[in-house]
Amino acid sequence: MQKSPDAVFVEEQPLLNNKFIYLALAGGVVMVGVFAYAIYQQLIEGKPFGDKPMSDVGLVIVGTLYIALGILLIFLSVRGRLETEVRSSGLYLRFFPFHWKFRKIPLEGVRSCEARTYRPIRDYGGWGIRAAVNRRAYNVSGNRGVELEYENGKILLIGSGKADQLASAIASIRR
Repeated sequence: MQKSPDAVFVEEQPLLNNKFIYLALAGGVVMVGVFAYAIYQQLIEGKPFGDKPMSDVGLVIVGTLYIALGILLIFLSVRGRLETEVRSSGLYLRFFPFHWKFRKIPLEGVRSCEARTYRPIRDYGGWGIRAAVNRRAYNVSGNRGVELEYENGKILLIGSGKADQLASAIASIRR
């Protein structure tokens, strides 16, 4: 990750920190393997794949889609990450590969900023980019983060393995 020259806090959290992401990774590998083998067996060796084999054209179409989906799951599992930077100009997040550029998180109107322990599944429905009524979260693993509460009642949680340091960095630029 290319650190901004004026960054006072930088954190990069890979998706692979989350044990559950290994299920997606395994699913992607299995999808690619099964459909690549099915296409090879039916089209190259000429042996029908399964009890009720698809047509060759159907297998190529479905197989290609599932192989592409499997490769996408593998890519997301291996390359996905949440990048957080606190710069003198504000708070910036990037959830790669969904965000190609950093997004500035507004700090105007923040009533409180505190490091806290939360329950990812119960409070936000899991990890990732999560949104509910007046609540939004960016997290990849763990149960610690910084919660920003805005004057309008909205809440933003940023998951962090260094929640106390992140909260301190945000507080330092808000002064």
